[in-house]
Amino acid sequence: MERRQRGVSAGLLLLLYQISQVGFQNIPSVTLGVLVLNIFLFLNPVRPLSEVCLSVNEAVHRKNWQRLLLAPFHHADDWHLYYNMISMLWKGIMLERKLKSIWFAYIIAVFSLLIGVVYMVLELLLVVILDDPSYEMNCGVGFSGVLFALKVLNNHYNPGRVSSVLGLTISSKYACWVELVAIHLISPG
Repeated sequence: MERRQRGVSAGLLLLLYQISQVGFQNIPSVTLGVLVLNIFLFLNPVRPLSEVCLSVNEAVHRKNWQRLLLAPFHHADDWHLYYNMISMLWKGIMLERKLKSIWFAYIIAVFSLLIGVVYMVLELLLVVILDDPSYEMNCGVGFSGVLFALKVLNNHYNPGRVSSVLGLTISSKYACWVELVAIHLISPG
């Protein structure tokens, strides 16, 4: 896992600008709290990324379960933080208003834990299916899994919409899956 730069950077400045354009008063409380927590932990990480990233080897074999809690709220670099938090901003505004703050906070907490569990189960399946133990060492951080789950939830509550993915118009109900494949092809790490 590469070491990221600390401090104020282009991605962080752009994120703060975007948040200010929306207006703090227009951002529901839980969404704002998630944004603040992620920005705070980017500027003041609990530990280095290599000590918070989630992998089968670290969490399961070494029983370092705290990584399930830490990995979603740490980001590899300022652009990783920017893209995830801009996505959180828009999904949070839409979903928190629809679901109300307490329920939305519960969903964020559950998704934050479950996504890590799903990630490790998938990595273990790859180890077994491909007979390749290197998948136990893959180590990830970030809020992307939670955002993907929120996108699926948002599509459920707002059916019939269309999205543009790489210039293709696709029903929003399938767009999240196409985006997932596109992201993996564009940026496999």
